[in-house]
Amino acid sequence: MLSPDLKNALPTTDELPCSDDTPVDNEDQNFLPNILLFLLNSIWANRMDWYFGVDMGVYHTTGVNPRVAVVPDAFLSVGVERKKGGKSRKSYAVWEENGIVPIFTLEMVSHTPGGEYDEKLDTYRKLGVLYYVIYNPEFWRRDQHQTFEVYKLIDGNYQLQIGEPYLMPELGLGIGRHQAVIGGIQQEFLCWYDEQGNRYLTDAEQLQQERQRAEQLAQYLRSIGVDPNNLPAK
Repeated sequence: MLSPDLKNALPTTDELPCSDDTPVDNEDQNFLPNILLFLLNSIWANRMDWYFGVDMGVYHTTGVNPRVAVVPDAFLSVGVERKKGGKSRKSYAVWEENGIVPIFTLEMVSHTPGGEYDEKLDTYRKLGVLYYVIYNPEFWRRDQHQTFEVYKLIDGNYQLQIGEPYLMPELGLGIGRHQAVIGGIQQEFLCWYDEQGNRYLTDAEQLQQERQRAEQLAQYLRSIGVDPNNLPAK
């Protein structure tokens, strides 16, 4: 816990850069984390005690300079306001969030290695991030790692976990990969799972599922001689 004097000496998020001005390497670095965000907006729609940031600077005091942020592709903090003071965050400064560090960070490995397996891993370890996920669908052979890796902070060090989807009991959520058509394109994406291992569907998938059920019902009604478009009023 920071002393009041030290906390008062630290800059506010209004004074800090809100971006590192580094362009993303490919479109998926924004697109795929945002799928997780949109899903969480539905899963935790009634909760106001969490924040999910995408490509946002996380400022902290465990590094050399508190003015230098680490920028995960995505992170999740629990126990903080959805909207800080009713406003959108420009960045995330741990000292402005009652010392709450992200419980989960995600890094997506791109064409240009960004220190995901060493420098950032060590930064998140020092910061105290409980779960660190590295997603490397294209360059995992180059980096001699697996496509999808989950690290958990145990006794001050990260240990690689096994199992997919991987359940994070502290969150009541699992995370894993899934293949589906998104925007007309077949691709793999990351998604959340419930504690029983059931995947949370996207809004588009839920709508499609409802349409399929409606069509199945209509087909059944036709099979018994009932016109589904001309049902008697109740």
